[in-house]
Amino acid sequence: QVQLVESGGGLVQAGDSLRLSCAASGRTFITYPMGWFRQAPGKDREFVAYVDVNGAYTYYEDSVKGRFTISRGNAKNTVDLQMHSLKPEDTAVYYCVARPRRNYDDPFYDYWGQGTQVTVSS
Repeated sequence: QVQLVESGGGLVQAGDSLRLSCAASGRTFITYPMGWFRQAPGKDREFVAYVDVNGAYTYYEDSVKGRFTISRGNAKNTVDLQMHSLKPEDTAVYYCVARPRRNYDDPFYDYWGQGTQVTVSS
């Protein structure tokens, strides 16, 4: 089993930056593709970003392209999400995910974190 723990959420103003981090524990001897999803109140979970096992390939949801950057951390099975130019519509609970079962942007991952709240005020 793998446990994912997110950190770095908080309350910021529009235009600010924030960095989310995620670390895996448990069966971490295998390196997994990882990513981030988010869920705003009353909305479905939405793909945000994905990074492959080597950090060579990354994919982003259109609304965050150019503002968010996903990267793998130095430790195995860690991932960061650097967010710039935050907007009120970025307000959501952000979930770290690992090991996709289907396409990278489908919400079918084997492992999910508990989520961290990001709130952007206008």
